[in-house]
Amino acid sequence: MSESNRGGIMTLSPTTVVSPSAMPHQREDRAAASAAPRQVDRAGAPFVSVIIPHFNDFARLGECLGALHRQTWPAGRYEIIVADNNSDGGVERVRAIAGADVTVVAAHEQGAGPARNAGVAASRGEVLAFIDSDCIAEPDWLAAGIAALDRFDYAGGQVVTRIGALAAITPAEAYEAVFAFNFRKYIEQDKFSGTGNLFVPRPLFDRVGGFRAGVSEDMDWCHRANALGCRLGYAPDAVVAHAARREWSALQRKWDRIVDERLLLAKDRPGWRPRWIAYALAVAASPLPHAWRVLSSTNLPGPRAKLIGLIGLIRIREYRAWVMLRRAGGGR
Repeated sequence: MSESNRGGIMTLSPTTVVSPSAMPHQREDRAAASAAPRQVDRAGAPFVSVIIPHFNDFARLGECLGALHRQTWPAGRYEIIVADNNSDGGVERVRAIAGADVTVVAAHEQGAGPARNAGVAASRGEVLAFIDSDCIAEPDWLAAGIAALDRFDYAGGQVVTRIGALAAITPAEAYEAVFAFNFRKYIEQDKFSGTGNLFVPRPLFDRVGGFRAGVSEDMDWCHRANALGCRLGYAPDAVVAHAARREWSALQRKWDRIVDERLLLAKDRPGWRPRWIAYALAVAASPLPHAWRVLSSTNLPGPRAKLIGLIGLIRIREYRAWVMLRRAGGGR
C-alpha cells in the first residue's frame, strides 16, 4: 500500500482510501494518540506473530503481505503466518505468493476462526497480531497495536474504508463507506474488536482459548475474555484499510454469514426468540434514524452519492431484517 501522512487521503490504485480524518464516525485526535513511535528500539521489543487466515483471496493477500513487510517494527522481531483454509491450489499456491520469509500452514477445518487457531498453533510470538488477508496495514500498525498493550489487556485498532471513484459508486459501496468497520464503537460500546485488527498477548489467548467455529468468532472470543475480567482497549493509531464491497451480492453474503453467526450466539441464552424478533424489527426501522449519517457523511460528497447511500442503507437493513425473521422461524 502506498500511503501518505495520516491526515491526508491515502491512495491505492485504482481505489481511493477514505482517511481517518475524513470519516465522522472514526475521527480521532491523532496528537493525543501518539503512543506508538516511528522507530522501534529493537532491544526489549517483544517477538510478534502476525496471523492471517486466507481463502482464495490471492491478489489481496499479496497486497496485505507487502504492507506487513514495510512495518516499522524491527524486522527480526516479528513473523508472518498465513493459515490457508483449503484454497484452490492449496498451500503450495499460497507459498508461491507469500515467499520464503512467510510461514504458510494448512487449516483444514473450514472457517476463519479455525484458520486463526491453526495460525496460532504454528506461531512463536509473545504477542499475537490478527489481520485479515483483505486488509492493508499502515507502517506503524504493529508498533501502535503493541504499544496499546501497555494500557490494556488486549486491544483492537482502527479500520478505514477505501472506495472507488465516486462517479461509479454502488449502493453497497456507499453503505459501507458510511457504516462499515466502526471499530471504535465496537470496542468502546459493544465491547468486542473485529479480528481483522486485534492484538492479544499469548498468555491471554491461551487463557481464553481459541476461536469457536460457526459463530461470530470475534464477538464470542472478546466476550469470553471480558468475562475473565480482561480489559479491551482501542488503539486508533493501529490502522488498517479495507476495501468496501462493490457488489450487492457480496454485501448480502456478508450479512447472511453475520446473521447466522449471531443467531448461534443468541441461542446460547434462554428465551432468545422474542429478543431476536424485536431486534429484527428494530433493524427494519433503523434506516429512518440512521439516514442523517448518510446525509451528513463527508465520505459521500454531493447529492448523487448521498442518494445512492440512502438506497444502500434502506436495502441492506430491510434485507437483514427479512433474513433475521426467516431464521427465527427456522427458514433459510
